[in-house]
Amino acid sequence: MQGPSEQPPSFVRVFPAAREQEPILANLLELYIHDFSEIQPMELGPDGRFSYEDLPKYWNEPGRHPFAITVDDKLAGFAFVKKTRSLSGGARIGDAPVWDMAEFFIVRAHRRHGIGLTAAHQVWRKFPGPWQVRVMHSNRAAFLFWQQAVDSFTGHSIDPISIEHDGKTWAIFSFESRDVGNV
Repeated sequence: MQGPSEQPPSFVRVFPAAREQEPILANLLELYIHDFSEIQPMELGPDGRFSYEDLPKYWNEPGRHPFAITVDDKLAGFAFVKKTRSLSGGARIGDAPVWDMAEFFIVRAHRRHGIGLTAAHQVWRKFPGPWQVRVMHSNRAAFLFWQQAVDSFTGHSIDPISIEHDGKTWAIFSFESRDVGNV
């Protein structure tokens, strides 16, 4: 969240990550999973690394999109988007596809400066249509971030629904992105 005395970043860019950037995103995933391990038990592998087995799918499967995020041309994070079925119920339940923010990460040095908000909005504008953002209930900081990001993007308050999925309790934000041109 952006504080009152903090200025927005001068230039946030979200762009498709090339296949050659997979090792870079794998490195960032280590930081992401390490941060996440404070709220969700995550075990290191025998090689001393966390694992994210789905990473290659973002270049090999249709409906998956890896993005790198930079601030003033310096690497600052990533976003992974995928087309999936809605978990939120309502009008889009079942086979109706939605865009899903599968993973999203901004390195600590760039947090609380409006960078994540700007990057999330850029991602949503790239994919008009129905969206869902899933947040584990145990991740209070992420919940507050996504509440602000979704509300500021849509221009009104979105109340998430709570569901149980894969043994975890999730808050699901569902909303529409309108095509306002690629950012």
